[in-house]
Parts: sequence; structure tokens; C-alpha cells
Amino acid sequence: MKIASIASAIAVCLSILALPGRTAAQEPAAVAQEIITRQIEAFLNDDATSAYSFASPSIREKFPDEASFFEMVKRGYAPVYRPGNFGFGRSKVSGDVILQEVLISGSGGKHWTAIYQLMRQPDGSYKINGVHMTPSKGGSDI
Repeated sequence: MKIASIASAIAVCLSILALPGRTAAQEPAAVAQEIITRQIEAFLNDDATSAYSFASPSIREKFPDEASFFEMVKRGYAPVYRPGNFGFGRSKVSGDVILQEVLISGSGGKHWTAIYQLMRQPDGSYKINGVHMTPSKGGSDI
């Protein structure tokens, strides 16, 4: 009886994994959102190592160590570093690039729209290649 229930549980797990739309390759927006969320969580936890791990090679060239990257984000991207709340808007996939809109409520009641650019790396992963922020006007064009 135990073997049958284990086999049944394995079959259920395999069928869930096989459902359409469950792989990173099929849902790049979901992958982008997970990466962005994990980086923001790293900022909130003052975890420079983890936050830096999501940066693309071109960002790492500009900021060759975790400390300089973390300071740049603190100074230039305060709403990303310490968001009040954030949520995801539209996304656009073009080849190896994902553009993901992130709506942020920052301190002082200000709202921001951040457009994240993520690029697929040679190993198939995505890394954050830049963020463009503007005061929110109720939407953005991606």
C-alpha cells in the first residue's frame, strides 16, 4: 500500500510539472517578476551579495563590486531600495530581452513606474541589465 501511494504522489507531481506554461522558457514574464522580487527582497534585507547576483555582466562592469553597486542603488534608486509596496504591470518579450513594468509606492506617498530590462545570459538565465524610473503618471509605454 505504501508503494502505491508513493507512486501516486510521484505521478501527481510529474503531471503538475508537465502542465503547459509551467516552465521558465514558456513564461519569461513570470521569471522576470521572480528575479525582480528576489532582488528587492535582498535590498530590503540589506543583502548586497544576493542583490548583486541578479545584475547583468554589463552592470557588473560599471559597478565591479557589491559595495559600489549597493551604494548606487541606495542613492539613485531609493524607491527600489526601500519600496513601500510594489506590483507588476505589463511586460514585453523581444528575443532575449524582457521589459517588465513595476509599479512602486515609495516614501512620502510618491508613486513610481520602473521599467526593468532583463537579458538572457548564455546559460539561459536572466539578469537585470537596467532600470528606468519615472514618477508614475498612471501607466507607461513598453
